[in-house]
Formats: sequence, C-alpha cells, structure tokens
Amino acid sequence: MDIAVDKVTEIIPRVRALDVKEGATDPDSGSNPIDDGSTDVLTSGTDDATESEVRSMISGLNDDERANLLALLYVGRGDMEAEEWGEAVRFAREREAVGEGALHEIMASPDAGDLLDEGLAALGISQDVSEA
Repeated sequence: MDIAVDKVTEIIPRVRALDVKEGATDPDSGSNPIDDGSTDVLTSGTDDATESEVRSMISGLNDDERANLLALLYVGRGDMEAEEWGEAVRFAREREAVGEGALHEIMASPDAGDLLDEGLAALGISQDVSEA
C-alpha cells in the first residue's frame, strides 16, 4: 500500500464527522444558536470547516496516495476484493485521471469513513480509528 496507515486513520474520523451531518435543517436561520436549539452545528454548508479540512487533506496527498485511498474505498465497499489490490489501484488511477477520483468519490459517499475502515480491515490492517 502506497499510503501511510496513519494518513488514512487521520482521514477516517474526519470523513465520519461529515457522514453524520445533514443538509440544511434551518435554511432561514438568522437567530442565535440557543433559540434554534443549536441545530445549525449539525448541518454541512459552504463554510463547513470539517468539509474544508477533509478536502484539503485529500488534495494534499500525492497521486499514489490518492489512488490508494480510493482503492481502499473500493475494497471496503466490496467493488473489489483485497486480492485484487493492484487492479483496484489501477482503476483508482484511471478515475483520478478523469477527475472523478478520491476527493470526488469520498465526498459523494455517505459512509466513506466506514468503507475506508473496512478496506483496511480487508487488507489485514487492523486499526481502531473510532477513537482517533
């Protein structure tokens, strides 16, 4: 694997934090958070620091690391088996080349954090990322 496990385990909890957020629950919010029951903290928007951080982390990876991260997603999702790792990485590189790579797929997948964790497990890499 051409991405350090610690990089993956840094990304997983941040992606999971995005997974639990919802779309706008209070679209016309103009009052203070206490009046709204603090519902706005559970929404994701253009100024969402967590989303920005995840995007920055993934964009900051080199080409090989992004391909490996995406391949982990494929293995975790069951699109490919751990034994097909080389093929998963090749396919991920193809997706990166057409602009639909790791950043696009991870941000579009509602359970990407769990899938990355499952991909690590399928490769025999046991990391407890739930506390990270």
